[in-house]
Amino acid sequence: MSDCPEESCWSAVVQQQDGESLSVSLCSPPDARIGRYSLTLETCTDYQGSSYQIGDFILLFNPWHPEDTVFMRDESERREYVLSQDGLIFQGTCDYIYSIPWNFGQFEDEVLAICLKMLDINPKHLRDQNRDCSRRNDPVYIGRVVSAMVNCNDEDRGVLFGRWDNRYEDGMSPMAWIGSVDILKRWKNFGCQPVKYGQCWVFAAVACTVMRCLGIPTRVVTNYNSAHDTNANLTIDRYINERGEQERQSWDKIWNFHCWVESWMTRPDLGGDYDGWQVLDPTPQEKSEGVYCCGPAPVKAIKEGDMLPKYDIPFIFAEVNADVVYWVVQGDGMQKQSIRSSDVGKFISTKSVGRDSREDITHNYKYPEGSEEERAVFEKAEHQKKSIGEEDEGLHLRIKVSEGANKGSDFDVFAVVNNNTDEERVCRVTLCARASSYNGTLGPQCGLTDPVDIDIEPRAEKRVPLRILYEEYRDKLTQDNLIKVVALLNDHQTGDILVAVRDIYVENPPIKIRILGEPMQNRKLVAEISLVNPLSVPLNGCVFVVEGTGLTEGQLVKELEEPVEPQAEAKFRMDLMPRLSGLQKLMVDFESDQLTGVKGYRNVIIAPQPL
Repeated sequence: MSDCPEESCWSAVVQQQDGESLSVSLCSPPDARIGRYSLTLETCTDYQGSSYQIGDFILLFNPWHPEDTVFMRDESERREYVLSQDGLIFQGTCDYIYSIPWNFGQFEDEVLAICLKMLDINPKHLRDQNRDCSRRNDPVYIGRVVSAMVNCNDEDRGVLFGRWDNRYEDGMSPMAWIGSVDILKRWKNFGCQPVKYGQCWVFAAVACTVMRCLGIPTRVVTNYNSAHDTNANLTIDRYINERGEQERQSWDKIWNFHCWVESWMTRPDLGGDYDGWQVLDPTPQEKSEGVYCCGPAPVKAIKEGDMLPKYDIPFIFAEVNADVVYWVVQGDGMQKQSIRSSDVGKFISTKSVGRDSREDITHNYKYPEGSEEERAVFEKAEHQKKSIGEEDEGLHLRIKVSEGANKGSDFDVFAVVNNNTDEERVCRVTLCARASSYNGTLGPQCGLTDPVDIDIEPRAEKRVPLRILYEEYRDKLTQDNLIKVVALLNDHQTGDILVAVRDIYVENPPIKIRILGEPMQNRKLVAEISLVNPLSVPLNGCVFVVEGTGLTEGQLVKELEEPVEPQAEAKFRMDLMPRLSGLQKLMVDFESDQLTGVKGYRNVIIAPQPL
């Protein structure tokens, strides 16, 4: 015991003494290791000494303490990135950004114990417990352990099994999850066997739960048109034939979107210049120091093109900066290079602080396209930009989508050609549509035009339509609901070939959530949840899953006994007993044989229980 607290080391001070009762205040140093501690009381009198095991306590990182390595100055940001138990994750395409709700639930029963277990069974701990525990005051080290343990690719008893082939019958489809708590509890309850199945946003969301639970400010980030550059040349090559169809497979991929997390911490190991947000990516893509993990990589270093600091900056730099080159393989086998697409790393997004809106953080990762700073960064990254150039060929090509690209409906896409010259031009246009997955894998064709020759007046615009039929895409769509459309233009005067690509998200129907009654803490509340079947066939095996921290006790599952006929409404009511006051989110997922991964949420403000 000491007379006053000492912040540089463990200390204990008597707060109050009342008869035989003693109140003691413990003070931990800011660099203390996180984890489970046992507390022992030793007493000594003139006659004898005694030792009492008082119990355990758990120490976490402290973003409220200025000396802590995860200190975050702004209180509203601490509330969002440490204390908030729900949030939004952005998905879709760069042309159609939407969000899904997620229940992080880092303060739910059992979650902290599960997170500590994850640390205790990681291979570094099993190899050398003392060394592992001694490094648990370093959020950089913790971040790498969590990034590796959220996936199971190293056969390290990790949490999630990744799968992207649309075959999820022996587990849960990645699209069906709406929270981390159920995933973490399943992992623990089944003896730390990997939970089937995850994809990038599920990996990122579970990592966000674990990091927030341990006291490290963390947020989920979505990068649109995210490059997976397997050979580290910062170029993604695409090969198509003259009909716009994929000619040959490339190991490099462009994901429609890719999710990772950013965690807030200092980087004394890098000299202090790269403190702040650090990228951690638990989705297993490439190995880092022999293990499937990624980061922490300072966002500032990615922006500056500084490839040398730890960890994994070149891989993440490529995800937001790689060039895309289309090669058109002609009938005689000749390859003609098309214009470069500079679309990689667009609309990098995260949930706004304190609001259900999107914050665009692209500027944190890269300077504006074409700016002097951007060119300097590429040179610093030792990437010689190809002199492909986006010249003004006189003709410009883009793809437009009609309104009403809804699941169950037919809709139109158009190749829009602009003639920016003063003379008439003649060209040939082809459109091809294929089902696609969000990670860039292409599926079967679901629409194709015959080549069309068009004459375009000077300074004029013409459109070539392609009608995409529900009966054509119905059985070909993956659960990502994506169709990739490629337009190909041959300019007869110049021989140039233009390529335009657009990913179309086919919208699910909305889930409607009505709250009946006055929302108040510890008072019964009724929620009415409904969805209309937009398809021309019945929906079988319909299941609603509902959860929300402070609103439900875990997950509530409602299985509908009857099929839902075309244009009919699936509807049910459920009782809630709100435990917490304040703003809460009620989240809903709908699954059936024909519609999967349909999400909805409703914010509910719960009044505190009257005194």
